[in-house]
This record gives sequence, structure tokens and C-alpha cells, in this order.
Amino acid sequence: MINGELTIRRPLRWGMVGGGRTGQVGYKHRTGALRDGTYQLLAGAFDINAERGRDFGVSLGLVPERCYETYRDLIRAETERPDGVEIVSVATPNFTHYEITKALLDAGIHVICEKPLFFTSAECQEIEKLAEKKGLIVGVTYGFTGHPMVRQMANMVKKGELGEIRLVDMQYTHGFNAGDDVNASDAVKWRTNPLTAGPTFVLGDIGTHVYYLSEIVLPQLRIERLLCDRKAFIQSRSPLEDHATVLMHYHGGARGRIWVSSVNAGNMGSQRYRFIGSKASFEWSDSHPDQLIYEIQGEPTQILHHGMPYLEHESLAIDRMGALHTEGLGDSWANIYLWIAEAVDAKLRGDNEFLRGHHYPGIKAGAAGVRWLENCVRSADAGAAWVDFH
Repeated sequence: MINGELTIRRPLRWGMVGGGRTGQVGYKHRTGALRDGTYQLLAGAFDINAERGRDFGVSLGLVPERCYETYRDLIRAETERPDGVEIVSVATPNFTHYEITKALLDAGIHVICEKPLFFTSAECQEIEKLAEKKGLIVGVTYGFTGHPMVRQMANMVKKGELGEIRLVDMQYTHGFNAGDDVNASDAVKWRTNPLTAGPTFVLGDIGTHVYYLSEIVLPQLRIERLLCDRKAFIQSRSPLEDHATVLMHYHGGARGRIWVSSVNAGNMGSQRYRFIGSKASFEWSDSHPDQLIYEIQGEPTQILHHGMPYLEHESLAIDRMGALHTEGLGDSWANIYLWIAEAVDAKLRGDNEFLRGHHYPGIKAGAAGVRWLENCVRSADAGAAWVDFH
């Protein structure tokens, strides 16, 4: 169980690009990073409006001279300081991820980046090679996969308790874009513009979360073919989608479906996962993250609860609240940030043995999400055709 004891030698000197007062995700990053004493926020370029960004940084407790106008200013000044930042989180619109990440790595700074990581697999490959050359970590904020019951599912699958996996059914939907974008915020507008969001809207914005969680639970499944049907119900968002369904054929015969939508009117935001095997199945939702519904053929339905001693060690090891109290998204983000901090600390110490066995969402996870998106777009643009998974 995580109880706040330090797992690395000292806090990492940390900075942010983006994530300012008007952003949607900045507080989630700070909630995750500052929970366990593994990061100390020292610098930032928080906002495209320099004055507003500086005011926000000072309100967080930063000194004014380390609240920068641009990420380039941050890199230039921080690399000249003996106490400059060692790691920076990139919480900016999608189209900036590649250039900011590359600039940070070139300067010798570890990176934590929002998803989808980049626009193309070629960009992912280039950044992976650069990070390896520089000996640096690139973490990706797949913030939902830090829940203990996700690890519980993964270990039950690994032990064969579901038997042969047959069906995978997943969704992430909400209704917050069910209306038009006439009075939409800037945070919505950039997500529906191909120039700033990239080739997808909801597939990249929320679908990559679903896809990555399935890879954590079912690492043995490999997609052979997929079909993606996507649509913009609000026409001003076209050619990007606000609704999509993806069908997948896996190696070995399993079948899968992912449904993502931001026009599920009235829905406040829900993820639902069903993994079905030849012996049993389970269902998990982020609306009830403390519980895992476990169904064995011919037996009564069981509800497994987080923090209980009957769970797998890997689940109990990342539990924070104990069985009596609920765990939420902030706890999951804290686990993601903790795992990345431990990876960076191991890099700084040259502990490659630790890194070989250490789990965290890194550059390969980010690249896998981009590759999935490329295949989805290729299928959708061919008229929702089945395509071989590249």
C-alpha cells in the first residue's frame, strides 16, 4: 500500500508547459505530481498569454523570474541554472507536443507529455530514438490506468482466471459536446480543428485512454484487422469526429469493440470495460473504480473490492486509501506520476535492471496509441473498411 513514504532519493525539479489557469488538465497534472513528495514545481510557461501565465505561476508559489513567456525561454533559462528543472510536463494542444518534446529532450530534460502523443508514428519513432540517445525518459499521461483494479484485472488475466479471451467490449462516452460549438471554449475549439488537434477528435482525445487500458489488461492480444466508422454529428467539426465505433479482430480469433463519443447527450462521462473469456468475465467502470464485477460461468456473480486482502499483490501495492475509503482519479494520476518519477530516478542512477522490470506509460505506450489512431483514420477514410493493422 502506498502511504507517502519517499521511494526516490529527492524530489525531481519539475516544470510545466501549458496547464495554466484556463486549461482543463493542468490541475490533474499537479494533483498527480505533488502527492508523494517526488516532484517540486519550480518553473513554468503556463499560458500563451505571458502576463496571465506569470500571474498564475506566482499564485502557485513560483518566483516570478521562473514563470516564462514561452517554452523556449524556459529551456534557455533553466538549462543555464545549476538548479534548473530536470523534467517538464507538456500539457498543451496536440499540435505542439512533438516540437516541445523534441526541444526538451535536445536540452537534456526528461518529459511527461499529454496524449495523443504526436500526430504520426514517424514522429514517435524519431522521439524514441532521441530519448534513447540522450538517456532520457518520456512518460505519457494515460491517467486512468493507475487505478488498483486495473492491475487486478491484468494479473487475473495473466494467471488464466478468465481462460482464453474471446470478447473485448469497451466504451468512453460523454455528452459535453452534444450541442454546437457557437459558444464553445477555446479548449473545445482547438480539439475540433485538424490543424491543432490532428487527424482525430474523440478517437485521440478519449479513445486512446481506452485502447491503452486494454493493452495493460490484455497485453497478449494483437490486433490483426480493424474497422473504424466515425461521424461528426455537429457538422462544423468535420472532417474530425465526435462519435466513432471501432471493431477489432485479434490474433487468435478474439473480437473487440471500442465506442467513443462526446455527443452521448446527458451522459456525464463514463468508461466501461468488459473482458470475456472461456471461463469467466469481468466488468470495470471508472464510475465505480473501487469495484470489479467478476462472473464465473455457473457460479454467483462476485464483486471484488479494492484494498481487500484477497486481491493480487500488484493491486494492493498501489492502493492508497484502504478498503474502507474510495479511491478516485486523483489517486490514479498520482500513481502514474509516481511511476514516471521512479523511472527518471532510476535513469539518473543508471539502474537499468530496475527499469527493465518497472511499469510506467512511456514512449512505446504513446507510440502504440498513435499507431492505433493512424489505422482508425485509414479505415474510416476508406469508407469504414476493414484494414490490416499496420
